[in-house]
Amino acid sequence: MSRKLRNVLVAGAVSVLAAVSLAVAVGSASAATTPTAAFTKVSEWGSGFEGRYTITNGGSSTMNSWQVSFALPAGTTISSHWDAARSGSGQQVVFANLSWNGTIAPGASVVFGFIGTGSGSPTGCLLNGQPCAGGTQPSPSASTPRPPSPSASQPPSPSASPSKPPSPSPSASPNPNPGTPVAANGQLRVCGRQLCNKNGKAIQLRGMSTHGIQWYANCATAGSLDVLANEWKADVLRISMYIQEDGYETDPRRFTDLVHNYIELATARGMYAIVDWHMLDPGDPNYNLARAKTFFAEVAQRHANKVNVLYEIANEPSEVSWSTIKSYADQVIPVIRQRDPEAVVLVGTPDWSSLSVSGDGNGVATITANPVTAGNLMYVFHFYAASHGSVYYNTFAQAVDTLPMFVTEFGTQQATGDGPNDFTNAQRYLDLMAAKKVSWVNWNYSDDFRSGAVFTTGTCATGQFTGTSRLKPAGTWIRDRIRTPDDF
Repeated sequence: MSRKLRNVLVAGAVSVLAAVSLAVAVGSASAATTPTAAFTKVSEWGSGFEGRYTITNGGSSTMNSWQVSFALPAGTTISSHWDAARSGSGQQVVFANLSWNGTIAPGASVVFGFIGTGSGSPTGCLLNGQPCAGGTQPSPSASTPRPPSPSASQPPSPSASPSKPPSPSPSASPNPNPGTPVAANGQLRVCGRQLCNKNGKAIQLRGMSTHGIQWYANCATAGSLDVLANEWKADVLRISMYIQEDGYETDPRRFTDLVHNYIELATARGMYAIVDWHMLDPGDPNYNLARAKTFFAEVAQRHANKVNVLYEIANEPSEVSWSTIKSYADQVIPVIRQRDPEAVVLVGTPDWSSLSVSGDGNGVATITANPVTAGNLMYVFHFYAASHGSVYYNTFAQAVDTLPMFVTEFGTQQATGDGPNDFTNAQRYLDLMAAKKVSWVNWNYSDDFRSGAVFTTGTCATGQFTGTSRLKPAGTWIRDRIRTPDDF
């Protein structure tokens, strides 16, 4: 072989090797930056688990839609899900984006989740037809799950109302964790003036309300609710969905799906869930009557087989008479009862749920003379200890001896949720509620700048919810009181 020919061959070989190396590098970089879907078991119990998929766009262009498919092992099923549309049949499951979470910018992620029964985990995951771990599609084989071809089993249009997912029996659905409040008490009912459990025992629930989920959804996450349920020992989560103020009216589909999500998260942790129709301005609940009927019809239909859902149908009516509020309740309650006959319904009272103390002061007598004619119903009272002294306290004390009452919101501060804490007056209210077994929910489980938010500003972005180091004084105070043992 001549030196010239040898040099030509060597040069050619080097060029080929370089091309191969470049192709491998490009392929590796491409594999490393493709979208991925990672599965996590958030929590497990003897009969099931809460599963979560995190879809991350590792590429350089925006994803406009996504579809995740996987196979479940024999004996494992999905009882409920959130933040995705479900299709598929048998053990082959397909989840697709909803109208509001299909777009994923480069570097961003979205999450959907589900409750599984059984002990198995998903296998053969595909994201938009490619392996969920990234890379290219493997050669087809009998064991490779495929998303279904477009047909009647395709996920419903994002604008369509989701159908009710399969649910286990009412006795099994809400009690995944033995020893939780729901496992101990089951379906609640109103007996006389008391909230009673499945055994007819009068009980008191204690817990926290979210802030508006349009602003502080990052404060009510799977991780923070683990802390609320397991560290704080909370019995109940109030899901505060504003109607106006950038809330439900701006995107009914998105906010309804968020509420579905929070109900499932509370259920998986054995907590009760109050669905709070958080109307404020305008104060007449009838302004949102049509919206309320649509919303409560879907939520009650979806969760009818659960025993842990309560419905607060009007947060704080104001500047309207009791007869106006009652007219609204008379129209909304049948919508819920048609779908969920046994759930406890909570009705707001005049003048920001103050039993008219902020108005004419005759709320207890007025309601007693003209009550809402429905079973399993309680009336709502709200107070803020630094603003609401003896007149409020005395009216409330009269009410709990006359009407079935539930305090779905209170704070240790002023009525604005801000300012100095009055722990002494707040404790006076709590002592009365303990003696009379009146359930209560504190405002609020967020890192809002006001003193009534339990976490210091910036906590929710860090995800560091455990312990007390990031709690404001009101947070430490209320955590201690929720953690005291229940009398179930």
